Amino acid sequence: MSVLYIALPIALLLGGGGLLACLYCIRDGQYDDLDSPSVRILVDEHRVDEQAQLNEELREP
Repeated sequence: MSVLYIALPIALLLGGGGLLACLYCIRDGQYDDLDSPSVRILVDEHRVDEQAQLNEELREP
């Protein structure tokens, strides 16, 4: 029974610390988007600009 006087506060402190760490990570934005940063380097932004220029050139008579 006397072990509970030590184990229970330690368990509550560890649980509270884990909860605070989880809330900090959520507020910091670490779980917002997990997929796009890894493929962002593969996206070719210039291609969109080239397509827009081609469309404008084709529209002019």
